[in-house]
Amino acid sequence: MDIEKKYNEKELTIKVGNRIDTVTAPDFENEINDEIGKFDSLIIDFSDLEYISSAGLRVLIATQKKLKPENIPMTIKNVNDTINEIFRMSGFDKILQIE
Repeated sequence: MDIEKKYNEKELTIKVGNRIDTVTAPDFENEINDEIGKFDSLIIDFSDLEYISSAGLRVLIATQKKLKPENIPMTIKNVNDTINEIFRMSGFDKILQIE
């Protein structure tokens, strides 16, 4: 899975590749977990994402649960219409901060 990580002081932006599925979701989760404790704000950039499975959705919820007790915001940006529809249908648009 193609993942780019970039820090702007204590803000981490993670840009993912075109798919988060059962094969790539563990790598995505590990990349995030490797950085926990190093940032005060997390931005996940979905500008290249074309497909996300339930495994990918689980990673997003698990990450948010880890960050919430520390009051670390997680924002998902650059979501295309297809992924946005998945978020709406699953109710994740009410749980996650999506811009």
